[in-house]
Amino acid sequence: MGQAAAMLLAQCGARVGVLDCDPAGMTQTVTAITATGGQAMELPADVSDPAILTAVLEKLEQAWGRLDIVFSNAGTNGLWAPVEDITPEEWDLTQNVNLRGTFLTVRTCIPLLKRSGGGSVIINASGTGTRMFSAFGASAYATSKAGQLAFGRITALEMARHRIRVNTICPGSIATALNQKTRTRNLDTLPKSPQYPEGSIPLTHGQNGKPEQVAHLVWFLASDLSDYITGTEIYIDGAQSQLMG
Repeated sequence: MGQAAAMLLAQCGARVGVLDCDPAGMTQTVTAITATGGQAMELPADVSDPAILTAVLEKLEQAWGRLDIVFSNAGTNGLWAPVEDITPEEWDLTQNVNLRGTFLTVRTCIPLLKRSGGGSVIINASGTGTRMFSAFGASAYATSKAGQLAFGRITALEMARHRIRVNTICPGSIATALNQKTRTRNLDTLPKSPQYPEGSIPLTHGQNGKPEQVAHLVWFLASDLSDYITGTEIYIDGAQSQLMG
């Protein structure tokens, strides 16, 4: 999802700073952008570490002098398990990446966005925890996503006077590698999630969305086509959350 968005923004002329804690994935994204004539920079970062984020922003400012678009996309599914089986440390790990990471990313970028005269912040949340609550075992993940949505709304109001727009996207089931990295524990002790006769995504008869489809929404919210939209969330899920909420 992040790579697709970065590629699309680069194709539209944006210079892209690629933040990632995975060196291989970061290099792959930057190589793909530069191969098509775009400009991109590798910025190794852990979004839960404020000192690292500050250093990254300084490097970006030295190179390009401004910041106009922030896509807060770092996330983890974390551990999916019954509440009583989640340790405080496991809970904190999910919150640190998804919620603390979003807060620190936006907080760190605001000064440069202000100096650039405004801009667009896009937060990648989820339908889970904001409209859907039928994913048993996802309490830590859902809580972090609900927090992102609330953070985006309040930050949009605070930043409006600086012409900084803040919007949140809420994808449903998207075909990414993130799902393969989800840890689970004792989910068989919980009720089964409801099953629907014709699939859980009405628009595509159960077919997951594609990262490129989310990238199109990111591009729209980053562009001037959405220059009067702020403080809102947009669901991109093929009506999945309408059926499974």
